[in-house]
Amino acid sequence: MLTSKQRSNLRSIAQKIQPITQVGKLGVNDALIDSLDKAIEKRELIKITVLENSDLLPREAGEQIAEKLGAEFVCATGRKLVFYRRSLNEKIEHIEF
Repeated sequence: MLTSKQRSNLRSIAQKIQPITQVGKLGVNDALIDSLDKAIEKRELIKITVLENSDLLPREAGEQIAEKLGAEFVCATGRKLVFYRRSLNEKIEHIEF
C-alpha cells in the first residue's frame, strides 16, 4: 500500500512518460495483462490509455488491471491510468521514495 506522499511522487514521475498501450473494446484480456506484466517488470511505472470505445470506465479498468498484475493503481487522470510495481530484476534502476 502506497502512502499519499509516495503516490504523489509517482504521479509526478508519470507525467513525463508516454502511455505504452491502450484498453479498447476487448477490455482487460489475458494478452493485455501479459504485455503489461512484462512492461511493468522492466519499468516499474507504466501508463496506459483507456479508449472511449471501451465498455469499462477508466477507474474500473484500473482496478481490474491492478488486481491481475499484483500492482498498485496509482491514479486515473481522465482516461490515462498509472500503475506501479517494484521489479524483482536487480539490473534495472529502481524508483526510490
